Amino acid sequence: MIPIRDIVPSRTYPLVNNLLIGTNVVLFFFQLSLGSEAEQLIYQWALIPARYTVDGIASHFSLSAQISALFSYMFLHGGFLHLLSNVWFLYIFGDNVEDHLGHGRYLFFYLFCGCASGVVHILFNWHSTIPVIGASGAVAGVMGAYFLLHPNARILTLIPIIIIPVFVHIPAFVFLGIWFVFQFLSAAGGHGQAAGVAFWAHLGGFAAGMAMLPFLRALPQARIEGRLQKATAKNSSPRFQVVRPEGLPESPDLFATLVLTPAEAARGAQKTINAAWGFHNRIFKVNIPPGSKDGTLVRLHGAGRRIDETNSGDLYIRIAVRSPARAGMW
Repeated sequence: MIPIRDIVPSRTYPLVNNLLIGTNVVLFFFQLSLGSEAEQLIYQWALIPARYTVDGIASHFSLSAQISALFSYMFLHGGFLHLLSNVWFLYIFGDNVEDHLGHGRYLFFYLFCGCASGVVHILFNWHSTIPVIGASGAVAGVMGAYFLLHPNARILTLIPIIIIPVFVHIPAFVFLGIWFVFQFLSAAGGHGQAAGVAFWAHLGGFAAGMAMLPFLRALPQARIEGRLQKATAKNSSPRFQVVRPEGLPESPDLFATLVLTPAEAARGAQKTINAAWGFHNRIFKVNIPPGSKDGTLVRLHGAGRRIDETNSGDLYIRIAVRSPARAGMW
């Protein structure tokens, strides 16, 4: 299963999440630029359990080097697909967690989950000399937090059936639950060691994210954090929105609601919508004329229910104007 996007847009720009994604990408290309010397970099900055548990190896590293490896390993990757999978999952789920925690607490949360997943990996691979790298544990922590924050959010998911791509909306608790069960079965079955995947680290990060979220939510928000969130607040609705058309059974016409900010309604906007009803999922581009009001209808000719082989009803998009300051407006 490959997540394409969720339907819970954030109210603020994910500055920290984008910074983390950019840092992972830049460091990966730095690794590539080193050529044959990249292996030395990995052994120096990767997480190697034996560095902490075997006296003859641990004596070669200072305390600062041991602590820094718990952080540095999560910013290195073993290949392009490894990097892509991590930053993509972080892009899908991270913005909403950052939006909820705030920028500063989210950065602490991400680093904590990465460290916690590293510690769990050490506990389950006590004397291993195999270096572990990647942001998977930290990203798993973000997924654990998302699981608690938005369990009923819909995840647009690509499920390849042989050579046929199938797109379905899956509740977040189902998608993340399946992911967690797969990680656990792979870890318990010992497949991680054979495949070179630190499944126990993934599970540790996920659990750390679920455990740390309530603690951070209980902490009072710093004044500077409030200012940052205000400065990064979005003044536009998502460019892509999922709408649920409805209509009378005897009518071929359908009606759906599209949310805009007052600024977008005044100046006009272009949105992409996924109109999902029954077993139908269709993508449309909608041009909102300037000067639209709350309740304005935009007609999409022929986008409604099929009447016969050549004719279809219309889809009417009802504009809902909402202030971005209202939590959960989307």
